[in-house]
Amino acid sequence: MALRYVERYATTRAKLIAYLNRKIRERGWEGDAPDTQALAAKMAELGYVDDRAFAEARAGAMGRRGLGARRVYDDLRHAGVDADDTEAVSPLVESDTIASALAFARRKRIGPWAREVPDRKGLEKQVAAMVRAGHSPSLAWKIARMDPGEDAESLLAQA
Repeated sequence: MALRYVERYATTRAKLIAYLNRKIRERGWEGDAPDTQALAAKMAELGYVDDRAFAEARAGAMGRRGLGARRVYDDLRHAGVDADDTEAVSPLVESDTIASALAFARRKRIGPWAREVPDRKGLEKQVAAMVRAGHSPSLAWKIARMDPGEDAESLLAQA
């Protein structure tokens, strides 16, 4: 089961352990359950599971989708990536803060990509969406207050 799982999905040791424990429980294993932690460690030793590579790939994909640092860190923590691997990915996440915020704004038509200037309530909704996506409130307000058609790349130059 473990080999099939790591063959099909990019995963972490913690997710593999949770999967194996769930499958053992669902199938009503009789007797002593196998040591899932040792099995996950063996898979990591063989190179089938690499938490750091998983964290790098997940952080990069989430950044390209426009999700902010807080959201990326929460996702990595939820996936069971340990603090050392998260710390190793941190420079990648922090370097793309403005670019990912602009990607999110472009995708959701916020600020420079809006069709029209929103009213105060609409502006608050746009900022709230950006904050839920993991971006800082100050950056969200800065982008949301930009006029439609304004040069958003100027934010990248300021960074």
